[in-house]
Amino acid sequence: MENTQFLVSLGLILATFALYIGIAIYNKARQTSDFYVAGRGVPPVFNGMAIGADWMSAASFIGMAGTVMLLGYDGLAYIMGWTGGYLLLTFLLAPQLRKYGRYTVPEFIGDRFDSHTARVIAAICTIIISFTYSVGQLSGSGVVIGRLLEVDAKIGVVIGVVLISFYAAFGGMKGITWTQVAQYVILITAYIIPVIFMSLQITNNPLPWLSYGTIVQELGEIDRQLGFKEYFAPFDTGSKWQFMALMFTLMAGTAGLPHVIVRFYTVSTMKAARWSGAWALLFIGLLYLTAPAYAAFSRFILMKNVVDQPINNLPAWTESWIKTDKLKIADTNGDGILQWNELMISNDIVVMATPEIANLGVFIIGLVAAGAMAAALSTAGGLMIAISSSFAHDIYYRVLRPNATDQNRLLVGRITIVTATVLAGVIALNPPGAITQIVAWAFALASGTFFPALLLGVWWKRANAQGVIAGMLVGLTVTISYLVAAKYYGFTIFGIIDTGAGVFGAASAIIAIIVVSLSTKAPSQKLQEEVVDLRYPEQMTYKDGDVWIDK
Repeated sequence: MENTQFLVSLGLILATFALYIGIAIYNKARQTSDFYVAGRGVPPVFNGMAIGADWMSAASFIGMAGTVMLLGYDGLAYIMGWTGGYLLLTFLLAPQLRKYGRYTVPEFIGDRFDSHTARVIAAICTIIISFTYSVGQLSGSGVVIGRLLEVDAKIGVVIGVVLISFYAAFGGMKGITWTQVAQYVILITAYIIPVIFMSLQITNNPLPWLSYGTIVQELGEIDRQLGFKEYFAPFDTGSKWQFMALMFTLMAGTAGLPHVIVRFYTVSTMKAARWSGAWALLFIGLLYLTAPAYAAFSRFILMKNVVDQPINNLPAWTESWIKTDKLKIADTNGDGILQWNELMISNDIVVMATPEIANLGVFIIGLVAAGAMAAALSTAGGLMIAISSSFAHDIYYRVLRPNATDQNRLLVGRITIVTATVLAGVIALNPPGAITQIVAWAFALASGTFFPALLLGVWWKRANAQGVIAGMLVGLTVTISYLVAAKYYGFTIFGIIDTGAGVFGAASAIIAIIVVSLSTKAPSQKLQEEVVDLRYPEQMTYKDGDVWIDK
């Protein structure tokens, strides 16, 4: 059985890898606009799928249901924050940034504020945010490959690094866009099918979104019987302030994530950018509405089939996961029976392990492994393009060598991708936290730097270069300081831990931008007019000059 499972999972993963690499080769980037913005020719519905894949990282696919399963109600802050942030991005920023017509977020900031200094600081912020995020993705690919090959997750990370380096460097944004469309289809299928089977198995209803409410109530009963706090009791693991701070950090971080914003540059018009956001919300909603059901069914099956069983007679799947070091079982009271509090399960393995726990068969288990890899790889690819474009386009081309040839810029972009992937892989070998936690840090950094800069850059024409430079530096410093103080020294304000640091970063950055902008010279009239123009739909005129139509 174990051999059959290995062959089926490996076969499915290799088939999907071959598909991704084939798409990257077919859509090879031949010029810089292909490499950075896919030639601006992606239809909105496919861009929505690519945004969905870019967005639904290993944290969403592998980590989120596990986080909700272990935290209960408090885990919903992740779902609400990540989804709500998409609305902020789609309505407040994406169409306006697309209308400005640049390649990257640092390029927008540099040109909007007419400042090379602002451009370089924004490029450095992009590299820091995307790098932090990519450590979480590579850590996720390590979990998947480690379980599949039954090796340490560290070897899995190394394999992930090699694969991402190849197809991100080769295809650029054009290759990655179409790869991400394929990855979205694979990951959403792999996520929803197991939940449908579990729902049928437990409730005889094939629609998990409608059936899992009864299971949540049953879990509450089981928790009461065992003397635990109820699964759906709010603010059990943290304060209300932490819940709100985490939700804000994820929302503002979403609206400021450079690798997501750049996806809106790949469409032809402002209107197409809005439609891309609408499609993306639909495609993302499919997974995010399914995650709480996944969490409830997983916890229920563990409670019923694994807890209260003799430790020397546990299901075979437990042995496989213990080898990856993500599952630990300790008979602390020495009675030979496994209690819930003696089961130490990493929230990073819940989605991967549940098809085995529910005994859904070799094909479904293999499909989930392929889906998890698709999620980790699609986001990692987008992140590497963001890092590459920040260095090769914003620093190397726009500041250091403005006369560099197209070929030269592509080469620097590809070298940057390989270097960044290898460095992120080295850190992912011994990650500083769980996947969702590492990703939340990236969002905290984005909410403390880019969200204030972009929000005021688009909606407040008085914001100037000195203000935005001060804002990004203050926001970055406050966010990193709070992250380190909360994570390593136990310092908190109102019980807000490291994952909610973005609320302090964003507030301090907004104040800094406003105070410094008002105490220094206003931007030129030309820049202020450009900012006001951003807020209106793109227009084009017919030759007679008297009829305007909205694009």
